[in-house]
Order: sequence, then structure tokens, then C-alpha cells
Amino acid sequence: MAPASSNASASASASASASASASASTAAQQRADALAALLARVSLGDRAAFATLYQQTAAHLLGVILRINSDRGQAEDLLQEIFVKIWGAAGSFDAQRAQAMTWLTSIARHRAIDSLRRRQAEPAWVTARASVDDGDDDDLLDQMASDGAGPLELLGQAVQARVVGVCLKGLSGEQQQTLALAFYQGLSHSEVAAQLRQPLGTVKSWVRRGLQALRQCLERAGAIDAVGT
Repeated sequence: MAPASSNASASASASASASASASASTAAQQRADALAALLARVSLGDRAAFATLYQQTAAHLLGVILRINSDRGQAEDLLQEIFVKIWGAAGSFDAQRAQAMTWLTSIARHRAIDSLRRRQAEPAWVTARASVDDGDDDDLLDQMASDGAGPLELLGQAVQARVVGVCLKGLSGEQQQTLALAFYQGLSHSEVAAQLRQPLGTVKSWVRRGLQALRQCLERAGAIDAVGT
């Protein structure tokens, strides 16, 4: 009778293990489906869904970034940039091709690697603050509470960035090019004129009219207050 009892016990144990495994698999699939649903809502501009997505995935994505860049301050800044990217790219997520967390992790990993490469290519700067004691001189900034944007502030930045992008697309090609050179690359009007091989007066006119059109578009979208209000 002992062998029969042993076989029954082993069978029960295997059944329990299979049941636990199935339960875990079901829970994981439910979580994946929930994240996919949140991304679908985010792609439609759902702010509440974006805040929920942030709360549910920020810790995991921060861990992904820290494995690539161990500087926590830089990692937290990068996390905010990644969620701005997620807000704008949510519509490109395809649940048939990848799990939601896999897709999010891929964005975080690639952005972290790109950021690290850019920082490594930058020249090193020496701080002007003298150290009183090499062993005990803690940076006062490390003792301050983080002022990084939370999900709602982050969403505001993302929405504004999207509105600016839409408004820029409404400008003429010349206006877009001159504004990009003047404000994104920091060139003077004279340098813009030289690069575009256009008269200085023409370039100034493009910039002025481009800024006027951009402001009017942003005012209509509610991204900035109207002048005089």
C-alpha cells in the first residue's frame, strides 16, 4: 500500500504545482492585458490612464535605466524624458507584436543607452566648488527633496510639446527652418542668413512672421495665454 500512497502524494503535488503555475501565468497575462489597455487609452490622450501607467511601471523602468546608468539623478531625469516619449508614441504600440512591458522596457533601455553614449562623448567639467573634507563632503543637493516632475506635470510638458509640434508643422518651410536654426541650434539671424544663403532682411521677416503664427496657434490651442489677457 505504501507505493500507492506515495504515487497519490506525488500526483497531488504535481497537480498543485501545475495549478499554481497556471494561476501565475494567468495573473501575468492579466497584468499584460491591463498595461496594453492603458497604452491604448494613452494613445487617445487619456491623462488618467497616463498617470496610472506611470504609477504602475515607473519603478520597473527606473530599475532598467539604473542598470545602464548608475547615477540616480541622471536616471530619474531620463525616466521623465522616457515617459514623455511614451506619451507621444503610445499609438505605435502593437499588442500583437509585443507585450506592453517589453515595449516599455525597450524604449527605456534604448533611451538610456543613447543618453549614456552622449554623456561619454561630452567633455568632462571640473566643479568649481572646493571640497572641505574628501571623506565627509556630501553634496547639499543630494540632501534636498527631488523636484522632478511627477506624472501630471510630466503630462503637461508632453501635451505642450505635442501642441508645439503641431503648430510648427503649420508654418511654411522657410519659417520652420529659420526658427529651428535660430532657437534650437542657437544661431544668430546673421548666421542663419549665411547658412541659408538668404538676405538678412528676408531671414528676419521669416523669423518674425513664424513667431507670430506660432504664438497665434498656441493661443488657440490654449497652450499659452493670449497677449493682453
